[in-house]
Amino acid sequence: MCEKKYVVRLSEEERSILTALVRTDKRVATRKRMHAQVLIKVDEGEHGPAWSDEQAAKAFDVHANTVHAIRCQLVEQGFEAALSRKKQARPSREPVLNDAGERELLAIAQNKAPDGRARWTLHLLAGELVRLNVVESISHETVRKALKKTHCNLTSR
Repeated sequence: MCEKKYVVRLSEEERSILTALVRTDKRVATRKRMHAQVLIKVDEGEHGPAWSDEQAAKAFDVHANTVHAIRCQLVEQGFEAALSRKKQARPSREPVLNDAGERELLAIAQNKAPDGRARWTLHLLAGELVRLNVVESISHETVRKALKKTHCNLTSR
């Protein structure tokens, strides 16, 4: 068997944190708890059982590559990174309305309603944003969410 490139040696403090995390009655994310259990078992320090990746994989019903990845994360990125999920660098989808667009929407909504209308509707506001080239296209639901976020009430006059 080849020698391991990523050797896990937990300090007493890290080991106690992981043990407390596994034994707690509070709700802990399943992934976080499983990572804690794996780290405890693959610990090759003074008090660790030093399980192989295959042993840990079989015990926790995961693939050996998963155990290896957890081991790598701990060594390369640190203790917290091995337990927690990485935050997304950027959102999956850019918002339709940015801050400037929201300000424009509020300005339009607070103006006088178009002729023949008592007040602005969400569909009218969406159409007006497109007409003024604030956005290429927008749904009335996106307009509603933006107005709700800014606590703008179109019915109170």
